[in-house]
Amino acid sequence: MLERLYCRLNRRRYVHPDPLEFLYEYDDQADRELVALVASSLAYGRVAQILKSVSAVLAILGPRPARCLMQTSPGQLRGALIGFRHRFAAGEHVLAMLTGAREVIGRGGSLQACFREGLKATDESVVPALRAFVGQLKEAAGGQCEHLLPDPADGSACKRLNLMLRWLVRSDRVDPGGWAAVGPEKLIIPLDTHMHRLALAMGMTRRKTADLRTALEVTDAFREIAPGDPVRYDFALTRLGIRNDMDIAAFIDGLSPTAKGKACA
Repeated sequence: MLERLYCRLNRRRYVHPDPLEFLYEYDDQADRELVALVASSLAYGRVAQILKSVSAVLAILGPRPARCLMQTSPGQLRGALIGFRHRFAAGEHVLAMLTGAREVIGRGGSLQACFREGLKATDESVVPALRAFVGQLKEAAGGQCEHLLPDPADGSACKRLNLMLRWLVRSDRVDPGGWAAVGPEKLIIPLDTHMHRLALAMGMTRRKTADLRTALEVTDAFREIAPGDPVRYDFALTRLGIRNDMDIAAFIDGLSPTAKGKACA
């Protein structure tokens, strides 16, 4: 069932509306990883507002966002972000995150290099590296990013950061990839309300809270199906919660014992 859903929906024509679409506009890896950080950090709330807010920040950074970030002073960025707001995030929070990114890129050469520092071959998942990555960004930002960079150390499922990792690590018809230093087998499912509801319906978890523990439990269930790529079905499944022309309720109904035979026919 999951493989059929993947083959049917894991296509670029089903991406919109999704902040992932912004990454397709950039061929340079330095630009793409920065755009992924911006787009994922703002990926909460109504999708129309998400796309509007991401567009606003990227318009400030221009066609070469990584170069612009490294060559533009924080003062100039602060002026450009005056009046920006995305739900709970103000321009000062986005500025802090960009300042943190600027600092770690300046030290190590890229966001990928910063992430790789915290990743060990023996790690079962990206959690330790994600914790170190967020810690470095927040420290470089003076701790002013607020909720834009959730920390797995706090028990957060870190849905948006795991979404960023999916975009940058996996490579198929939808996810552009590029972060070769991270293996897709270590990724964690970007757990939000829609994915949590689906995981409950599919019997992958009984936990009622969409936290990091639940995300790891759901990921382990997907890993039994796709050991080398546990996040393989995330995009296809989340289309059911993002696109108006796809019905999540109908999909869940199709998982019931009475409908299972029909769903798998």
